[in-house]
Amino acid sequence: MSNKKNIRQGGKIQLSKYFQKLSPGERVSVVKEKSLNSNFPKRLQGRSGVVEGKKGRIYVIKIKDNEKEKKY
Repeated sequence: MSNKKNIRQGGKIQLSKYFQKLSPGERVSVVKEKSLNSNFPKRLQGRSGVVEGKKGRIYVIKIKDNEKEKKY
């Protein structure tokens, strides 16, 4: 996986992805946005999980790590 975006997509965050609404029970995958510099844990990159609910503006995702279920 490359560390850069396509030249036409550089620096942009798609508004449709930023404002998407998720409902509990939906399956999602956790992917880092390349144009943002943040402390993103590498162990979560590419993992998939289930949306459990919402706390404020943030979605709580349940991810299975080996045999244990963890919430992020």
